[in-house]
Amino acid sequence: MRDTPSRILLTVVALLLAALLAQPYVDRLLFASTEPRPVAPRADLAELERSNIRVFEQVAPSVVHVVGLPPGAEAGAVEGGVQSGTGFIWDRAGHVVTNNHVVEGAATLAVRFASGDVVSAELTGRAPNYDIAVLRLGRTADLPAPVPLGSAGDLRVGQIAYAIGNPFGLDQSLTTGIISALKRHLPTSNGREVSDVIQTDAAINPGNSGGPLLDSAGRLIGVNTAILSPSGTNAGIGLAIPVDVVNRVVPALIRDGRVPMPGIGIVASDEAVAAQLGLTGVVIAAVVPGSPAEAAGLRGIDTRSGSIGDVITAANGKPVHRLTDLTDDLEKSGVGGKIDVEIMREGSRRTVELRVVDIATQ
Repeated sequence: MRDTPSRILLTVVALLLAALLAQPYVDRLLFASTEPRPVAPRADLAELERSNIRVFEQVAPSVVHVVGLPPGAEAGAVEGGVQSGTGFIWDRAGHVVTNNHVVEGAATLAVRFASGDVVSAELTGRAPNYDIAVLRLGRTADLPAPVPLGSAGDLRVGQIAYAIGNPFGLDQSLTTGIISALKRHLPTSNGREVSDVIQTDAAINPGNSGGPLLDSAGRLIGVNTAILSPSGTNAGIGLAIPVDVVNRVVPALIRDGRVPMPGIGIVASDEAVAAQLGLTGVVIAAVVPGSPAEAAGLRGIDTRSGSIGDVITAANGKPVHRLTDLTDDLEKSGVGGKIDVEIMREGSRRTVELRVVDIATQ
């Protein structure tokens, strides 16, 4: 009789172990889903999700894949392109805006729409100083609507930003983020810089170049053009040319095939020269013959003695610390306008009024 509790305890333990071992088999028998499961209902999409969808569906049809083809390639052979990027419909005449570096050096150009249609294109004009190019489609029937324009003048850091493009050749990709900073500077060719560049953390990768940066209303606020990344892939710092610059440059390219380069006819020294001499401003290295600068008596560096001539310290009443400050004011004055430039020469200052000309024709 004294062994009865022990037997009972052993029996209970054995039963518990058996139950544990049998549980997976029982679960499979009772709960296995051998038929398709019902779809669980969900609430309405969040407002942010609806906004994302609305922007993409509104603009994506107007975003295209731009491909530069090697000599002799067929227009439909998109995968054989030597370079590719993104572009977007500018007007109903079939003009497409993209980056200059996307099409530079290409022998033949082709554009692929979201529908899959491939259309040949020809170069209308390039503006390397702004990294903008305009193409014209060979066929203009049934074009998607042009991307609506916004303004960069009222942008604020923290606004939602959307980028649509073809990263790594993957068509119609949408990424979202915010405007991370404003008034960045982007170096381009000929020592020029684009000012007021937009910085965003919306993912931008190779292939996004030339695509639209949009606000939450689906309006164009910039053209994605570059990333800052040691690896060459997205690191959360993308740069876009502001739409106000685009809206000034593109019509000139469509009309004339080129964009005037406003200037006064000087060759600026490297900024390191001013820093080494402890000077603030733009050191004039040389003056272009026949230019407004020569007519006003401006002087460059004396090549025989190496002595400094004139240093531009202000333009239109605002300090000039570097060449970008001067070129910004020249852009605002425009070809045919005038600019007041403060000159420092041998410790004395004077202000001269100069005519702004198109230095690209000189």
